[in-house]
Amino acid sequence: MNLPGFDVVEVPASAFGARERLIVALDLPNGPEALALVQRLKDRIQWFKVGLELYLAEGNSIVEKIRAEGGSVFLDLKLHDIPNTVAGAVRSVSKTGAKMLTVHAAGGPAMLAAAQEAAATAPSALKLLAVTVLTSMDGAQLAATGVSASPGEQVLRLAEVAYGAGISSFVASSQETARLRSAFPHSTLVIPGIRPTGSAVGDQKRIATPAVAITAGADYLVVGRPITQAPDPAVAAQAILDEIALALA
Repeated sequence: MNLPGFDVVEVPASAFGARERLIVALDLPNGPEALALVQRLKDRIQWFKVGLELYLAEGNSIVEKIRAEGGSVFLDLKLHDIPNTVAGAVRSVSKTGAKMLTVHAAGGPAMLAAAQEAAATAPSALKLLAVTVLTSMDGAQLAATGVSASPGEQVLRLAEVAYGAGISSFVASSQETARLRSAFPHSTLVIPGIRPTGSAVGDQKRIATPAVAITAGADYLVVGRPITQAPDPAVAAQAILDEIALALA
């Protein structure tokens, strides 16, 4: 979908290999555990996601420490507040050296535009990702919040809002990946809820295997527990990298 006045200048992730496409979610309670995992995986993995639990435990220092190990940081804070507060938070995050940051598309056009303006004027490059509908939510969960649309419909609606505010990178489930790729062909799609065949689903509702998500048009895959809780995280990560590489081929 091309909206007037926006020229997308994203570097196409289609040029990336498997190593650049897998993001390991460091959903761990403290810095020492997270950094131990980074050190085990850094020869295979470029991207690491820092979520709210780890960020609140360690602050900006965890971003700096992961970067010192050679990793790129995806800071998954899902910012959602009034425009001025979110813009200020984006400016603060930009100083950490994180390369990607999430904001909730449900925050609305004014909040999203303020966030994007703050990111665009930051001294270091920071890509904003608009979170559409969480992969833990299905139709019943959405209905409970007053949203009558299906998850797929709501994802497209929120992506349009974010795109209109200047954000062309989206977080959604694998079930919406193909529709988003068709509607926004030059966007960056970051897909969580990835579960290799045989993995436990956990609290996720809308999931897919790595191969299915890549084939549907995903740029980045976010994988947490199937790697972090595996007997050998490096072996588990390599198996997913192999599956991504095969799908790309």
